[in-house]
Amino acid sequence: MAISQAHRHVLVVGGAGYIGSVLCHTLLAQGYRVRVLDALIYDNSAALDNLMGQAGFSFCHGDMRRGSDVAKAMDGVSDVVLLAALVGDPICRHYPELAFQINQSGTLQFVDRLNDYNVGRFIFMSTCSNYGLRDSNVEATEESELNPRSLYAETKVHVEQRLLGQARDFSVTVLRSATAYGISPRMRFDLTVNEFTRELVLGNELLVYDADAWRPYCHVEDIAEAVARVLAVPVSKVNGQVFNVGRVGENFTKRILTELLCDLIPASTIKYRPGVVDPRDYRVSFEKIRDRLAYAPRHSVKSFLPDLIGMLRNGEYVDISDRLNFYGNYSIVGSSLEPQVS
Repeated sequence: MAISQAHRHVLVVGGAGYIGSVLCHTLLAQGYRVRVLDALIYDNSAALDNLMGQAGFSFCHGDMRRGSDVAKAMDGVSDVVLLAALVGDPICRHYPELAFQINQSGTLQFVDRLNDYNVGRFIFMSTCSNYGLRDSNVEATEESELNPRSLYAETKVHVEQRLLGQARDFSVTVLRSATAYGISPRMRFDLTVNEFTRELVLGNELLVYDADAWRPYCHVEDIAEAVARVLAVPVSKVNGQVFNVGRVGENFTKRILTELLCDLIPASTIKYRPGVVDPRDYRVSFEKIRDRLAYAPRHSVKSFLPDLIGMLRNGEYVDISDRLNFYGNYSIVGSSLEPQVS
């Protein structure tokens, strides 16, 4: 018998992050109880301010690599969503040893610890960056060959393989997310759509590398909804499955994105720099999640851009220069991330 949402308690590991803080709102609105376990490595506790004290929500400040923190966070939990990681290529290049310890060894250690608890479903947030560089213009499906081109993607691929290659007592689902954009309580302006929009609204010259390389994009609220769909559908539909998360038709090059922005900000100055800085180039299919889970994203890049432009022009996010680390994955703060955590 399925457990009703009101009786399910979801642990969101990394819930104070860009996607996680939106996911918490989504799940609470759908009737779940939600607990966050987060090490707050970007000094981002403010992302949860409007949830503190709300019925059904609780917070544990801790590290998923530390057994005592996990034990505290898992009390009464029925389902787990793992978002915590050093997210993105730049931050992983800056802290390669820590990226391996958190994204790979620490993640697998955490998953193994879940065997000690009564978990129903486990959702692992991975990335479409795993497809890396593709020779074909054909969109990558969940069965396509993986070709990671960065430490970040390599760690995600390794965890995916371990998760899917070993039987467990709980349901396992892997979500390969498109590049995120959109408004979040822990807003980020180091993501392509958000970053390009802000730079052009400010009147800055935008220098674009790898202008014709393809990427998929997905609004952060739609990524959160994909997680909610996996939690809500019968477990037989998602156990052992991989789903690309994004919107059909939302593969763009950076050149296409800047052209969309120039239509809305006509005085923009954009320069395209030749050469290859980022070796990734891939388009992704999102038909599986649409067809199997009735997943229907509500947002598109084109419909979102005017909203962000309006917010920036109205003086939102004027404190970015004073809080760079809150608004992007640039560097790590706090002493909770020592190299080894028992």
